[in-house]
Amino acid sequence: MEFHSTRNSEAEKPRILSEFCMSLLPFDRFRRLCGRGAIKVSFAVGFALQASGIAMAGTSLDPQIAAARVETVVEGLEHPWAMAFLPEDEGILITERPGRLRVWRDGRLHPPVSGLPEVYAGGQGGLLDVALSPDFHKNRQVFLAYAEQGNGGAAGTAVGVGVLSADFKALENFRVIFRQEPKLSLGQHFGCRLTFDEDGHLFIALGENNQRPTAQDLDKLQGKLVRLNPDGSVPKDNPFVNQPGVRPEIWSYGHRNPQGAAINPWTGKLWVHEHGPRGGDEINIPEAGKNYGWPLATYGRNYSGFAIPEAQGESAAGTEQPHYVWLKSPAISGMAFYNHDRFPAWRNNVFVGALKDRQLIRLELAGDDIVREERLLGDLGERIRDVRAGPDGYLYALTDSSKGSLLRVSPSP
Repeated sequence: MEFHSTRNSEAEKPRILSEFCMSLLPFDRFRRLCGRGAIKVSFAVGFALQASGIAMAGTSLDPQIAAARVETVVEGLEHPWAMAFLPEDEGILITERPGRLRVWRDGRLHPPVSGLPEVYAGGQGGLLDVALSPDFHKNRQVFLAYAEQGNGGAAGTAVGVGVLSADFKALENFRVIFRQEPKLSLGQHFGCRLTFDEDGHLFIALGENNQRPTAQDLDKLQGKLVRLNPDGSVPKDNPFVNQPGVRPEIWSYGHRNPQGAAINPWTGKLWVHEHGPRGGDEINIPEAGKNYGWPLATYGRNYSGFAIPEAQGESAAGTEQPHYVWLKSPAISGMAFYNHDRFPAWRNNVFVGALKDRQLIRLELAGDDIVREERLLGDLGERIRDVRAGPDGYLYALTDSSKGSLLRVSPSP
């Protein structure tokens, strides 16, 4: 059975919800769940219930399986990780984890772009996310997130920016604007996703380098969501500016290994999702200065099956509950809100890739609430690394393998 929890400001749970939950969960676990005023419990149960502002919706205890139409746009990519659409139908930038930036343009995949930094491509590291400047039409700036090795052999995430040449062949004047410090990764948990908000701030979602306690250390950049100006400087209204012993770049903390981030187009709020360990993949809507729990609070367990040593349970004082959580981890990756007229049935949805479950997950929204979950592309058997909504109204997904592809996805007729 899968349990999904979402945050709700309501402190009271209606009697019918309590009785239903007690019929499904052991009493001690039900008591822990319903004892949190900050949580809303949502089970997919084949009916919809609204009481005291708490919504329940779904058709079964498991997500629905649905068909979709899939077209292969590009083949022959080596572990593609992320993509960004160039304006005016000029093509798509695609990162390959070994350290290449490719351009799909004029119906074909072009040779790697020159001018990229040296990339640490060990373990989960490599060339990761790509994002265009909000002023790309003026400055042609391209931002890259990648793993960078330090002098001691350990690695961390770095972010830099360069100018895409007019012929799309080179990234010119590349410079680093951010480095995760200290460098602690031996090949795991780099994150990383890049997102610009409506005010032009750059959010960088960082993994904890598989060093769990560092996600709670405010003098380190592991397990943090950081917020910068596009030039790498720190905004004056960041929550920890001028606090001794605290990195001013930090927006929120207590994150494990973020793999998806996107701005909700209807609210302007940033959504971020991250991998749990064995269970506990979660979506958050991070707020300034708040602690999202890892490793003090988690719905997952160690891969060995034992509890996370630092964990106090599924909640801990001073931490936020996830907006949505999977007890059984799909290994989520990539995130895209759908806000286009081409496929009305997909409007007000958010899409998430799944690496382990090898599916594309569609989440229906009612406001910020996730009210239904559907799984697509399971018949392909491919790890979905990234998903983006294209300017043409189609969804685009990258498959993560040594022979990866870019797919164009639409609803099944």
